[in-house]
Amino acid sequence: MHVVRFILILIPVAITVYALIDAITAPRDQVRSLPKALWIFLIVILWIGGAVLWFFFGRPNRSKGGDSPGGGGGQLRPQGPDDDPDFLADLDWKKNKGN
Repeated sequence: MHVVRFILILIPVAITVYALIDAITAPRDQVRSLPKALWIFLIVILWIGGAVLWFFFGRPNRSKGGDSPGGGGGQLRPQGPDDDPDFLADLDWKKNKGN
């Protein structure tokens, strides 16, 4: 019985701590809906409710094709060969090598 009670307390605490760390480390210019400081305040004051609101309304949109595992903050991968500067430089080099 004590284990169940411990788990029922641990899960909301873990979610709130994760949301708080996520809000603190999020780039200020990418936070949605409210200022970053207000989100941090809401997460602390509203506890699990503030964390849920952060995940749905405040968390920055993560890039879908980024290189970094966390999503945001990394450069986007080229969508095709004509967007890849390395490919274009190699193509120019091969073209000039033939002359």
